[in-house]
Amino acid sequence: MPPLDLIAWILIVGWALLLLGSFWLGRHSAVDTWGSRWARLGSSLVLVGVGWYGYILADALPSIRYAGFIAAGMTLGFIGDLFMAKVLPAPNRVLGGMAAFGIGHILYIVAVITYAPINWIGWILWLGIGALVAYFVILRGEQDTILHRAALIYALLLASTAGVSTGLALQQPLFTGLAVGAALFLISDLLIAVDLFKPGRFPFLNKLVWLTYGPAQALIVTSIWSTFQPVTPL
Repeated sequence: MPPLDLIAWILIVGWALLLLGSFWLGRHSAVDTWGSRWARLGSSLVLVGVGWYGYILADALPSIRYAGFIAAGMTLGFIGDLFMAKVLPAPNRVLGGMAAFGIGHILYIVAVITYAPINWIGWILWLGIGALVAYFVILRGEQDTILHRAALIYALLLASTAGVSTGLALQQPLFTGLAVGAALFLISDLLIAVDLFKPGRFPFLNKLVWLTYGPAQALIVTSIWSTFQPVTPL
């Protein structure tokens, strides 16, 4: 994680307390309780604030552009959380959530590729990993449905985010946290796929999803501060 200013640290501590508090509030239940659900949504909302605070701090065009795309992506991630938590109405909450998260990840990718050249090796490598894992988790032994196809495309999109983020980290190590966050996001998505397509196999899976998803978003959003460090976009 890059160096953060005091306000950013206060927000990140608040996010961590809300996320950890959600686990404590739901410690006796395999499903979300009212308190744990709203604590997790609150933690995501705090990260939206972190993203837009970073955007306000940005004072150079590469940083402003990167911060704007990342903050907008995190905002869409929060909207996706609202769909998944059934707070926002949708004919299909999963497809609604995937649509919001997917657009958010497109913005994450745009943030990276407008900041530095694409490392094609990293992108292709992660696409291969994403396709292989998604086949075994989503497609193998399953019927061919719209939801399965959407989940596969979504997984490949998240793999692309991990790929371009890894490529940026290889060029500028300050973005290592971004790469780790993108990889954790892909893992959390695959855990959700396990719960959707192979339900009941793992108790407390939702908690494990948030244990990977929450830090993933935090690492992605705080990568904005990497653009404030003395590095020059390539």
